[in-house]
Amino acid sequence: MAARRKKKAGKAKKKASPARKSKSVARKAAKRPAKKAKKTAKKAARKAVKKSVKAAVKKAPVRKTKKKTGGEGDYAASRAFDKDQTGFVAKNKAKIPAMGKEAEAALDGPEGASLRDAEAIAAGRSRDIF
Repeated sequence: MAARRKKKAGKAKKKASPARKSKSVARKAAKRPAKKAKKTAKKAARKAVKKSVKAAVKKAPVRKTKKKTGGEGDYAASRAFDKDQTGFVAKNKAKIPAMGKEAEAALDGPEGASLRDAEAIAAGRSRDIF
């Protein structure tokens, strides 16, 4: 095997004859229009895909969603809470002192222990310390 390799390595490449060169140039020239046609076909296909995507995007309904900030900075929830509280106070302005007295009586009554337990459980979940 080594002998064969040496023989192949020893051979010099033949230079292309002028006639041979002109044939290869002619072949390349013949391929150029085909290459150009391929490129234009690819470009046309890309444009068609882009147009179809744009059309699909335009037809799709756009959903407008409000930004929601979660956690303590949830502004929408804060506004809703404030609105509910002011509505409750406006509706029950005369009843609020009586409600406070009822709650005080309930704490002093027989169900006071269960109410205090419920308060302790709720306070345990809260971040605030009473």
